[in-house]
Amino acid sequence: PMFKVLRCWFQTSACMWMDASSLQSFFAPPEGVRGMKILDKEAFRRRVDVPAIRMFNMRGIGDFVGRFRKVSLNCPGILKVSKLIIDGEKVDAKKNKLLLLTPGVPLSEEDLRWVTEHEGEVTSHGLDLSFHMYSTHAVLRAILPLCIGDVPGAYETVGHIAHLNLRKEQLPFKCIIGQVMLEKAPNVRTVINKTQEIDDTYRFFKMEVLAGDNNLVATVKYNECVFSFDYSKVYWNSRLETEHRRIVDKLQTGQTVLDVFAGVGPFSIPACKIKGCQVYANDLNPHSYGALCENARVNKVSHKLNAFNLDGREFILKTTEELIREGLADGDLSKKGLFSHVIMNLPASAVEFLDVFRGLFASAPLEMRNSLELPTVHCYYFSKSDTPEEDTVEQVTRHLGSELAGGYDVFTVRNVAPSKLMMRISFQLPGGVVFGSKAGKESGDVKLDDESVCHCPRASKRRKEDQD
Repeated sequence: PMFKVLRCWFQTSACMWMDASSLQSFFAPPEGVRGMKILDKEAFRRRVDVPAIRMFNMRGIGDFVGRFRKVSLNCPGILKVSKLIIDGEKVDAKKNKLLLLTPGVPLSEEDLRWVTEHEGEVTSHGLDLSFHMYSTHAVLRAILPLCIGDVPGAYETVGHIAHLNLRKEQLPFKCIIGQVMLEKAPNVRTVINKTQEIDDTYRFFKMEVLAGDNNLVATVKYNECVFSFDYSKVYWNSRLETEHRRIVDKLQTGQTVLDVFAGVGPFSIPACKIKGCQVYANDLNPHSYGALCENARVNKVSHKLNAFNLDGREFILKTTEELIREGLADGDLSKKGLFSHVIMNLPASAVEFLDVFRGLFASAPLEMRNSLELPTVHCYYFSKSDTPEEDTVEQVTRHLGSELAGGYDVFTVRNVAPSKLMMRISFQLPGGVVFGSKAGKESGDVKLDDESVCHCPRASKRRKEDQD
């Protein structure tokens, strides 16, 4: 008789027969929050009745939950709630439990019979919903007007900062979006929105604070290193962490590396700390340069890193000139070469700097050229072509003025935007390029003052010897 009663209850319970759309509406936040301008978390409170199984004197809770796994309450993307709760009305809370069930998913006759045989009962439970139970998407979908088709979803976290890229139609609601993100995003104290494209000269974008602290100095643990910087004044992209590590993994212990557009050091600092490389790092942005020097100090690699604040072309010419002079003075130029790798991470225009390699080693003695190591260049490029690999090679060979006879590797780093890919090409500089005729400004025309370079001890000693 009890089994027949349970079956009848499930067949007649109004909340048990819902399609997917009705189920989502069943658990949705109250309609009254639509159009909210200032976040009021109390306005999200509501109570719904859901079916449940109450078990008395239950042993083997794991087996019980496992048996009803397919019908227990599970609404990903709608709300977060424990499906197994203590039945507070019963004396022994360790044995008396309520298993919440998903409305719209009926129990089979076999499951109903199992409940009666184990002296359980099917009932309903008043579930109190609140702001913290809802997902970020569910809250924003409930607040924003229905005419806004997409709600903000993806964001980048930089230390304590959540960085959004809001679309034009979302901007009138940017403040409430920021308030929701501040509440929902873990470990976030500041929410910002980008207001324009990245500056081509100094590689940063303007931004506005939507919610939280007006503090944009971020600290990030990244590839076994710690970086600190003012996010409003430098370029940083956490999505490139894997690519940064790929390049560092290609380096050999103790090699010399040129990082032409170094930023705050995501390539350079790990290269020094993890691989023990000697790195010459440069960035035109004075704020990036300052952060680069400070990050080298904090990570205890200042003795391995020479930091420069120059145009990329001038940096390559001057650094090469100094390394050739040093190598000749030490008498080991042909043994160790000048540098093993050149990193050029400025996808918007790095290929335009490749002509600087023409005749770069022309001042090296003829007898050393055959044994001199030719460096590998890692150059980044934005391609909008339907054939991005071919486009990347074509741009590099055109600006370099030579075919890549020694072979090359083209890699797709990430999808930046529809029909826009970030590419990386790694190739060994051809001897015919570096030992050929010079292009552009002669290296002797480049002047380097003390304010443009933060030298490591080795470089400082060499500069003093030159002055003596």
